[in-house]
Amino acid sequence: MDPSEVEFLAEKEVVKIIPNFSLDKIYLIGGDLGPFNPGLPVDVPVWLALNLKQRQKCRIVPPEWMDVEKLEEIRELERKEDTFTPVPSPYYMELTKLLLNHASDNIPKADEIRTLVKDIWDTRIAKLRLSADSFISQQEAHAKLDNLTLMEINTTRSFLLDTLNCMYKLRSNLQPGSSGGKAQDHQ
Repeated sequence: MDPSEVEFLAEKEVVKIIPNFSLDKIYLIGGDLGPFNPGLPVDVPVWLALNLKQRQKCRIVPPEWMDVEKLEEIRELERKEDTFTPVPSPYYMELTKLLLNHASDNIPKADEIRTLVKDIWDTRIAKLRLSADSFISQQEAHAKLDNLTLMEINTTRSFLLDTLNCMYKLRSNLQPGSSGGKAQDHQ
């Protein structure tokens, strides 16, 4: 899965908007949306919120977690803990990117939020690299990765899979009774 596919999944997350138009409830395959009344908040998927925002039909209300104080707490907790801490949204990085790129005028302290989310991301990726290094150097057979997001997993997936494949081949070469020192490729 590549980053654009993860972003596509993130666009299904729900955010609150304040529309500036009237429209009855609309019935979509993914669920009913609306009714839309000027000035009254309504929950919609991110893809619709961004579409309406681009057409100047609404104002997007940032998610509760997209707040400088809350993100500072999350960043500090992430730095203190050795394990991965729960994130405010399974798509926190993608939502931040989407909302700040298309609706930064609706998000107070957008630059600070961008920096804090990037700090959280960098801390978590550094932890992931250290975990992967430890996993490989200790020649572990399995690992438990709690509280990782799909994007974080996809960031290291190819590296980790290639490394584990090489380790498997090396181990099978060292096994007594292996066929002439040649590893069989089990892909």
